[in-house]
Amino acid sequence: MNKMKKYLAECIGTMALVLFGCGVAVATGASDNAGVIATALGFGLVYLTMSFTVGHVSGCHINPAVSFAMWLDKRITFGEFIGYFLSQIIGAAIGSLSVALFFGSFADLGANTVQPVLTSAYGNASIWVALAVETLLTFAFVFAVLGVTEKTENKLAIGITTGLALTMVHLLGIRLTGTSVNPARSLAPALFEMIAGNFAPISQIWIFIVGPMLGAAFAVVLFRVLWKCRCSDVACDCGEKCDCK
Repeated sequence: MNKMKKYLAECIGTMALVLFGCGVAVATGASDNAGVIATALGFGLVYLTMSFTVGHVSGCHINPAVSFAMWLDKRITFGEFIGYFLSQIIGAAIGSLSVALFFGSFADLGANTVQPVLTSAYGNASIWVALAVETLLTFAFVFAVLGVTEKTENKLAIGITTGLALTMVHLLGIRLTGTSVNPARSLAPALFEMIAGNFAPISQIWIFIVGPMLGAAFAVVLFRVLWKCRCSDVACDCGEKCDCK
C-alpha cells in the first residue's frame, strides 16, 4: 500500500509539472526573453511546490532521470524504479491532455525539439549537440538533487535547491532544446502532438530520453566520488552510513 501511495504521488506530481510547466510554455510561446523566464519559473516553481506536497510520500522525483539516479545510488529498488517510471509517464500523459483541453488543440503541447539556434549553427550535427546539451543539463540538475537530498532532511532547503536548479537549467536550455532533462515530460507531449500531425518531436524523442538518462548516470558517478564514504585499512570515515566492504 505504501508503494502505491508513492506511485500515486509521483503520478500527481508529474501531472502538475507537465500541466503548469508545459502549459506556461504554450501560453507564452517561450518566444521572447519574458516567455523564457516565465517558462523556466513555471517548471521551477511547480517542482518546488510539489517537493513540499508529495516529497514526504515519494521523494518528489517526478522525473524518470531522477528515479534512475536514485536506483543507481541504491536509494530505491529496481522494482520501485519501474513503478516510479510508469507512474511518471501516466502523470505526464494526464498533464499533456490537460494542456490540450485548456488550449483546445494538440498542435502545441510544449514538446521538445532541437531549436533553430542549434540547427543554424551546427546543421545536421545539431542533434548531437542537442544530445550533449540534454546530458549536461540533466547532469547539473540531478547532481543538485542527489547532493541536497544526501546532506539534509530540511524540506525547505531541498525544495528551494531543486526548484532553483530546475529553473537554472531551463533558463539556459530553452533556446537550445526546449529543455527536457525529463523523459516523461518529453515523451507524453510528443506522442499527443502526433494527433495534430506534428511528428518532429517524436522523431527526435531519443535525444530527450538518452540524454537525460546519461546525464543522470554521470551525476551518480561524480556524486559517489565526492560524497560517498572513503575507506582505509583501519576504518571508514563516515560511520554508520558507510557501505564499505
